[in-house]
Amino acid sequence: MAQPVPTLGELDFAGDDHVVPFQVEGLDVRGRAVQLGPMLDTILERHDYPEAVARLLAEAIVLTVLLGTSLKFEGKLILQTKGDGPVDLLVADFSSPENVRAYARYDAEALEQAIADGRGAPHELLGKGVLAFTIDQGAHTQRYQGIVALDGHTLEEIAGVYFRQSEQIPTRVRLGVAELYDRDGDGKRRHRWRAGGVVAQFLPEAPDRMRQADLPGGDGDEAGHKIAEDDKWMEARTLVETIDTDELTDPNVGTERLLFRLFHEQGVRVYPPQKVLDRCSCSRDKLKAVISGLSADEIEHTATDGHIEATCEFCSTTYRFDVAEVSPA
Repeated sequence: MAQPVPTLGELDFAGDDHVVPFQVEGLDVRGRAVQLGPMLDTILERHDYPEAVARLLAEAIVLTVLLGTSLKFEGKLILQTKGDGPVDLLVADFSSPENVRAYARYDAEALEQAIADGRGAPHELLGKGVLAFTIDQGAHTQRYQGIVALDGHTLEEIAGVYFRQSEQIPTRVRLGVAELYDRDGDGKRRHRWRAGGVVAQFLPEAPDRMRQADLPGGDGDEAGHKIAEDDKWMEARTLVETIDTDELTDPNVGTERLLFRLFHEQGVRVYPPQKVLDRCSCSRDKLKAVISGLSADEIEHTATDGHIEATCEFCSTTYRFDVAEVSPA
């Protein structure tokens, strides 16, 4: 016999760094919500990113966590942006069931100039380019990749376009990032990063109810093929759009309380939370295998005083190898 699904209030609060799956039967909506705290703080502080870069990467991490925890198999979901702006690369990947890592690359001089010129909005820092979502199920399988344009919209908006193109499911994504300042146990002022997000999808039993208007075809065609939205999805989407950044990131609100605020009239059900961890997949053996694949000349030019050092861009761990242990036999 199937076990009853707990309603809000029958489970302990998930707390930070746990994704909460939810369902709103009255609106035919399913989704996931999360608040990230210590895990996010560790990732961002490790690299001491400028504020603008940290905010962008935090949004990418939240989005990756929301999508990655929906994987039904052992594998990896990778989000990557490539653009011509000062922040030319964002990478965040989720390895099921719970591991997260992320990295940002930026031009410090160009970033400083852009902000000084009033071009510090997220889409301006990313510039024109592409956002790619890659799903990797491991060896002996083919990767799936969905690509959408970085075209002056936010990551939140671009994620919506991705769902329209790849899954054709009505979807609304909300992302928020905040900096908090408080004092630790010794009374010292402390800075912390927080972020949160919600993804809601319309999944009625009748697939024809999910029909959406066509996306604009370009060349001035902004109308597309108009289709009236389903009333229940319109209500759900409107409710999700009322969320503000404070609600997404406030530790005193919490994920379950936010879901209750949104959907209590329709009856929201929550499922057991899924934890997420700051855990990199790099290892000494993996890096040794990469370096050992270099030619003898390449190893010689890379080495210093008989050693080669390699630092992981994600977790900043540095590995040191003797030339003898990585040189071709």
